Amino acid sequence: MTESYFCPVTATVSIVGGKWKPLILWILFQEKRRFSQLKKFIPKITQKMLTQQLRELERDGIVHREVYPVVPPQVEYSLTQKGYSLAPILLEMEKWGHANMKG
Repeated sequence: MTESYFCPVTATVSIVGGKWKPLILWILFQEKRRFSQLKKFIPKITQKMLTQQLRELERDGIVHREVYPVVPPQVEYSLTQKGYSLAPILLEMEKWGHANMKG
């Protein structure tokens, strides 16, 4: 986080907010995944957007990208320790969603 924030909520939302990042984090909270697996879990996201979101999360120290030296290259994404520190927030979001989903 290179920016300076006056509000801790703004700082959090700037890193994990948006349409796709919470979903990416929730999927990676379950277990590490390859890019193609993430894409299958989020069919409406474009490849370009998924790449961008993962790069931003990696830049902010939330997601770790592991490249394995095989042919073709295999890349796995997982949460860092900092990423796992978001677990209480994700679990509360899940709880709130269950309580307030229409259906």
